[in-house]
Formats: sequence, C-alpha cells, structure tokens
Amino acid sequence: MGSALIPFMLWFKAFHIMSFIAWMAGLFYLPRLFVYHCQVVAGSPESARFKVMEYKLLRFIMAPAMISTFVFGGLLAAIPGLIDWHSGWWLVKLACVLAMAGFQGACGRWRRDFAHDRNTRPERFYRMANEVPTVLMMVIVIMVVVRPF
Repeated sequence: MGSALIPFMLWFKAFHIMSFIAWMAGLFYLPRLFVYHCQVVAGSPESARFKVMEYKLLRFIMAPAMISTFVFGGLLAAIPGLIDWHSGWWLVKLACVLAMAGFQGACGRWRRDFAHDRNTRPERFYRMANEVPTVLMMVIVIMVVVRPF
C-alpha cells in the first residue's frame, strides 16, 4: 500500500505543512489570549468574549489542524524510503510533535478553567507558556530540514 501513496507525496507534504502552520498559529495565539483574559474581571462581558474566542480557536481551528497534521504526516511516513527509520531525527521530531499535542491538551484544560472562572494562574505563567510551542517548532524544523542524526 505504501508505494501506492508515492504519486500523492507532494500533495501530502503540502497539506501537512499547511496543517502544521495552522496548528502553530493556534498554539501561538491561544496562550496570548489567556494573557489578555487574565487582565479582565471574571464574569465581565470582556471575559465572556474571551471565552468564546478561546473555545472557537481550540475547537474549530486548532483541533482540526492538529488532526490533519497527524493524518498527512502519517501518510508521508507510510511512503517507502521517505524516512530512514534507523536515523534518530524522526524520533526527536515525533517526540516534539507529541509534546506539542500534550501542550494543546494543557491549553484545553486551561481554557476550561477560564470558562468556569476558575483560573488561578497569573498572566506571567501564560507568557512563559507561550514560548513552549516556539521551542518545539524550532526543534521540529531543524530535525526535518537538517536531519542532524
């Protein structure tokens, strides 16, 4: 079956990259929304607006983008010869992608805390959390492009 995917490789790669970009945009923006959400009074109209924005971003952009990133990445991985399975770069990339999915899961928990007016974390926490996807993205890109090992 893997060889039947070869004619579609460039399409899979294009959709994988587009999905990853959309996913990253959400992972960059959601923690920033949390920073701004910390600055408003719980129960206020501004807080309600942030709750809607956070929910829609996570549910309608980030979740589909993450799923399609995994689907198209999996299809690429199924193409024979595309990955040297004895190299270590793909394991590091996979670990970072799984960490990114875990970070999205954490964002989902934080969003639920805001949705129920139970957030106890300070604005600074979300400012620091906002850097996590950046570092993971940098490692992923280096692993895919440079393949250092």
